[in-house]
Amino acid sequence: MSAVPAVVCVGESMALVTPTGSALASAATATIGHAGAEANVAAGLTAAGHRAVWASRLGDDPIATRITSELERRGVELWVERDTDAPTGVMFKDPGIESSAVYYYRRGSAAAQMAAGFLSAEQLRGVRIVHTTGITPALSVSCREMVDRLYVDARTAGAVVSFDVNDRRPLWSREDAAETLARLADAADIAFVGRDEAERIWGTATPDAIRAFLPNCALLVVKDGDVGATAFDGDAEPVFVPAPVVEVVEPVGAGDAFASGFLAATLDGADLAARLSTGHAAAERVLTIAADLPPLPRD
Repeated sequence: MSAVPAVVCVGESMALVTPTGSALASAATATIGHAGAEANVAAGLTAAGHRAVWASRLGDDPIATRITSELERRGVELWVERDTDAPTGVMFKDPGIESSAVYYYRRGSAAAQMAAGFLSAEQLRGVRIVHTTGITPALSVSCREMVDRLYVDARTAGAVVSFDVNDRRPLWSREDAAETLARLADAADIAFVGRDEAERIWGTATPDAIRAFLPNCALLVVKDGDVGATAFDGDAEPVFVPAPVVEVVEPVGAGDAFASGFLAATLDGADLAARLSTGHAAAERVLTIAADLPPLPRD
């Protein structure tokens, strides 16, 4: 087996605190898990049989230990720096009847200290795909500079750059988000974006309009919720695959699962329709549970 992972996923993970039995304001007990888009993708790729690394920074605290232990249990390899001066981020989920509200406590986190040169081209040599999301550049100016450098170093190393727009509006201004996310998505080799997300950020309401707005991305995947997903590969005719009918329990994490399924099928050499179908299947497994990742099989 090669000593080089197939995919390196770069971004923040946090503790996820979810109240049990009631809303956050009145709950007496809660469960603690972890949340992080890039780590979720790494875990999904590992579950699909591919070697995946999660690269980030964490505080020197029990929350960080909990996150790394869970990811290692899932087979994810870790390239993680521990910071004795900055904490691991925390998020709280407040379940509602129709949707959940989320509250972030991540300002000044260890991950927000990532800076240009966090990963080098030499470290990435032989890696097939480097994946990150729009959450990472939103964490801080230094993280934005790190992502810009990551694109350069990944390509120098011969890797494909994968980018999921994953807009988190509370983290930065609308103007910064619109400009930076458009620039990074358009420069990616593979980019994922939700149709409703693109309309909210850029005012582009259809898959064709999104493609026209991001003409330079080699392979653009536009997800449209329960309608389906469309892939635009260069100048070829777009490929659409409808989403399966699913009884949704919790939508959080489904986009990460879709990306992991699509990238896994890409590594397997599948055609575009099969990649979209694999993405849908991975998302379906997460949509039917109240967690970001499927449970591990029992021994």
